[in-house]
Formats: sequence, C-alpha cells, structure tokens
Amino acid sequence: MESEAVESGTVPDGTVRFLPIGDLELESGARLPDVVLGYETWGTLNADGSNAVLIEHALTGDTHVTRGASEEPGWWEQLAGPGAPVDTDKYFVVSVNMLGGCYGSTGPSTPAPDGRPWGSRFPLVTLRDTTAAEARLADALGIRSWYAVVGGSLGGARALEWAVSYPGRVRRCAVISVGASSTAEQIAFAQAQTLAIRQDPHFNGGDYYGGPEPESGLALARRIAHITYRSAAELDGRFGRNAQAAEAPLEAGSLAGRGRYQVESYLDHQGNKLVRRFDANSYIAITEALMSHDVCRGRGTLAASLAPATADFLVAAVDSDRLYFPAQSRELADALPGEVPLHVIEAPIGHDGFLTEIGQLSEQFRQNFFG
Repeated sequence: MESEAVESGTVPDGTVRFLPIGDLELESGARLPDVVLGYETWGTLNADGSNAVLIEHALTGDTHVTRGASEEPGWWEQLAGPGAPVDTDKYFVVSVNMLGGCYGSTGPSTPAPDGRPWGSRFPLVTLRDTTAAEARLADALGIRSWYAVVGGSLGGARALEWAVSYPGRVRRCAVISVGASSTAEQIAFAQAQTLAIRQDPHFNGGDYYGGPEPESGLALARRIAHITYRSAAELDGRFGRNAQAAEAPLEAGSLAGRGRYQVESYLDHQGNKLVRRFDANSYIAITEALMSHDVCRGRGTLAASLAPATADFLVAAVDSDRLYFPAQSRELADALPGEVPLHVIEAPIGHDGFLTEIGQLSEQFRQNFFG
C-alpha cells in the first residue's frame, strides 16, 4: 500500500471514495487480495491530524452519515453535521463501508482476481479484520490516532474493537446499544436471518450473480431482524390487531387468500425496501461478522481484555432495547478501566432508538467528547 497520505480536500464532502489497501490477512488464516474500502469524509483534517472522528455504520448502513455537498440526507444527522455534536465544521469525519459490504468496499458482489464476483468464495471476515482494514485507511489519510470513534449496534461493536485492538490510536470511544460480545440469543436471531437467505431457491449457494437474486430470502431476513429492532410496545401502539386497509384476515375463504394485519404489511414494506438497496451475500457476511463479536476472544477475562484500552469511553443503551439489553451495556461499562457511567436513552421504540433518539446524548457528547 502507498504510504503517502491521500489528499482529502479535492473531493466534495459526503462523496463516496475508494481506496485500495492491498492484501489482507484475515483472522481465519485466509488471505483476501486487493482489498478496496469505500468511504466518505466531511470537513478538513487539521495539520497535526488530531481532529479526525470515525463514525461506524450499523448492519445494513452505508457511509452516508450526514449530508455534504449534496442534499441527500444522512442516517445520523442528529449526531453529525454542521453545528451537530460531531460538528463537521470543526472535525474531520470519516465513515467507512465495512469489509464484506456492498457500498464500495470489497465484498461478495465485487470481482475476485479472476474477474467473477466472489460470491460463495468470499471468506469469513470478523470485526477485527474490518478494523485492521480501517487502520490502513487511517494511515493513508494521515490519521495516526482518532479524536473519537463512535458507533451504535454493530457500529458500536466496531468502535469497541478499535479501542481494544489499537488503544494508542483511539482517544475517545462511544459504544452505543451493544455489549462486549454477541450472546447465544443474538447469534440465534442472526442464524435465522442468514438461513432465510440461504434457503431461498435463487440463492444458488451464494453464486446468484447474473441470474435471479434471493430477494424473498433477504426480505424475510429483514423481517426477522426488524422485529428485534422494535419493541413490543412500539408494534402494539402503532398497529395493534388492525387489518391492513381493506384486507380482513378473518374473512378469507381460504388460508391462501387471507388478508394481512397492519404489522404484517409493515414488515413486508421493510423487507421489500431493503431488497432494493442491499446485497444478500453482504447481509450474510456482515451478520456473521457480528456473530463473531467477542472482545474477549483470545484475550482472557472481560476486565483483562478491556484493560489495554486507554480511551475515554461513553457507553449508552436504549431502555426498551430487546436485542442488545441495557444489562449488557452496563456489564461493559462496569468492566472498562476507570469510572464509566451508563447513559440510558429513553425511547419506547426499542433498539432503533440509538438512531432515532441519539439527540438525547447531545449534552453528554458536547460536554465530554466534542466540547
């Protein structure tokens, strides 16, 4: 890889860029050749490279955290942008598409050395692998240490892995709505999603490119996931037992002709929306990377694993989260070096509150991280 820093001021803010980082030795022992990372930046890196902030996306997120030169909205504008807690007029903000993704980084849908999509041949990648790849990108951008690394859900797991794997390169770390590892229950939910895709008749073992894609399987995976992203109270309050428009589930003459409840229509919408923008193999690759999340793997006890981290931490949880329970965040906060309080986001929506209600942490971010 070129050691020379990438010029950061010639591309408009919020524009996807691509950086080759060379071959990558993976945690599994496999070797992934000619890796490319897709990324976006906002703001200007200062002379000593001390104002860089890495914002990590969640499972099906992309690199567009906030709008830049265009008016395309970002997915975390309450957190980042001009005048936001992560003020892009002050900080140099970076977001990287995770290794295995489908928004610019090397993944199952990108060409392998033989020119064909990787497909079923794409190797297992872990969060440590994608962190190692991002470290090379940071080198190329001239960033020796991050002012802060911030993420929620899968993004929070990635942020935590940064702080533990590269303690000298992370000065502040915000870990939101995720614990120190994926639990058996979380792995079980994830396996149901990946199996939904693999059992789609069009999956073809992962080599479906150029033919029909496993859209039904991907949509079903999203339905399963979305149930865990929202709370029971949220679903009851929004939909109850109501039928969808003129459809009446109890008036059908046959099972095949039954109408839908509103909540079913909502899940159908979420599944179909993802199908239009995401690759099924990438969904599997990133989901399995999240299954691998375990900050203690090969490092000892939780306290021993976290001991090398020197960052100032902000740990937060959503009170109604039924995917990553607040107790997991509390366990993480208690095990981190020093006194790390747990901040609680109050949101009836469930896990997705880390996105929709991140504004509740604005004061903590401004006072403790980005003042």
